[in-house]
Amino acid sequence: MAPLKLSLMQSSLVWESPAANREHFENKLSRMEATDLVLFPEMFTTGFTMQPQRVAETMDGDTVEWMKVSAEKYKTALGGSIVIREGQTFYNRFLLVSPDGNIQYYDKRHTFTLAGEHLVYKAGENDGIVFYKGWKICLRICYDLRFPVWARNTMDYDVLIYVANWPVPRIQSWDTLLRARAIENMAYCVGVNCVGNDPNQHRYPGHSAVYDLYGNLVSSAITASEAVLTATLDKNQMLEQRKRLPFLADRDQFQIL
Repeated sequence: MAPLKLSLMQSSLVWESPAANREHFENKLSRMEATDLVLFPEMFTTGFTMQPQRVAETMDGDTVEWMKVSAEKYKTALGGSIVIREGQTFYNRFLLVSPDGNIQYYDKRHTFTLAGEHLVYKAGENDGIVFYKGWKICLRICYDLRFPVWARNTMDYDVLIYVANWPVPRIQSWDTLLRARAIENMAYCVGVNCVGNDPNQHRYPGHSAVYDLYGNLVSSAITASEAVLTATLDKNQMLEQRKRLPFLADRDQFQIL
């Protein structure tokens, strides 16, 4: 199995301005080296807004179309969450768009009640398992990181990806939980956070990172500045390590209802 090269776009976000954010990321994409998958933060076109009626788009809207065009143009898959409207319902939806135009997605399961996210966004029900280039990938969003059962590797995925707007006061939790999710699930774990400030006086410190199945740091951007973080994942090596230390065979059996 060929390695998977990731590029993590640790970036500031223009508040509630999809057009400005698309332009910002387009500039970054145009200068980027060849890669297999580019990852943006949570709500990468708007910031973590609780006013979805101002910015929500449909699945045939401008941002999804931009992702399709850019994925084909740069020959790489693109992933990140945006505000999606279906009828009168809003979702915090993690999209993964392949160069051939295929769209897979995951709707955030654990809405952040402290910010009132549960009052304006519907919690997702799909499992977030997607496939790309022979890799089985589990998509998750920000607050999901605090709930290990929801990430438990009962489906033998290869890599677990979190996109986030994770603030400064709780950044040690972000660092610790990303490493823990990698270790307990015997999988690569990837976290993409934003940087900068939002109008609600929240500061975001980056700390995007990639961990291997032992919790070793593969790559990181422990900085509050914009950065493009790259990492190459080796599936063959990971599977060999799982075979040598088959901890997942002893995992607890359960079913999420």
